[in-house]
Amino acid sequence: MPILKRTRCALALSSVLALGACAYNEDLGRNQLLLVNNDSLAKASQDAWATTLSKGKVSRDAQANARVRAVGTRLVQAVGLANRPWEYVVFDDPTANAFVLPGGQVGVNTGLLAIVRNDDQLAAVIGHEIGHMTAQHAAERYSQAAASQLVIAGAQAAAGRVTSADNARALASLGGLGAQVGVLLPFSRKHELEADTLGVGYMVKAGYRASESVALWRLMAQNRTAGGAPPQFLSTHPSDETRIAALQALITARGWN
Repeated sequence: MPILKRTRCALALSSVLALGACAYNEDLGRNQLLLVNNDSLAKASQDAWATTLSKGKVSRDAQANARVRAVGTRLVQAVGLANRPWEYVVFDDPTANAFVLPGGQVGVNTGLLAIVRNDDQLAAVIGHEIGHMTAQHAAERYSQAAASQLVIAGAQAAAGRVTSADNARALASLGGLGAQVGVLLPFSRKHELEADTLGVGYMVKAGYRASESVALWRLMAQNRTAGGAPPQFLSTHPSDETRIAALQALITARGWN
């Protein structure tokens, strides 16, 4: 098959795949590329959680674990998500971080608990993580990566017929970087802002103060390491300024002050 035709076929295949997997998400107000969903990732989620529990240092602080569980439970009950399993664990880690897996496993580090000043701010963190899960962001990121690799593989196949091995490897390297910086990382920033939006809505429904989400990110900004954050265009997270401005605009627009 001619090189140009092979490349066009690869691109056409990826386009058909993407169109076939597009689904409209009412909560997000946009279409999502979903080659898989949270249920499809359940086994991988359980395996990742088991590995995290075995390799990470689980906090023995019963009060801290109970606090995280209580805030998380209040949130999921308020937004009608208590009909599925949720797990909450505090990890003895000084990093100010939290995470969620597609199966509903939520981890919160002691470093983050040391920063938050009240349960409203903790609710902002956990609500944000729940937002990632309900928005199927992990499934969407997986789907984006798979679709990007399909396009890159097609370009590599074409390059192998018309260039030297060195040039083919260079093209592959550039293609991977372009997919990361041009597609995957910017979309990840969008995911973060979407999770902020969903999380604040969850906070309000659960009776927490929306304004404390802004206070939380101001505290996070103050506690950044001396090295600082990477430029926003090379980061998987929006800048603190972008995040705070978006939250303030949302809270004002919804009358949640």
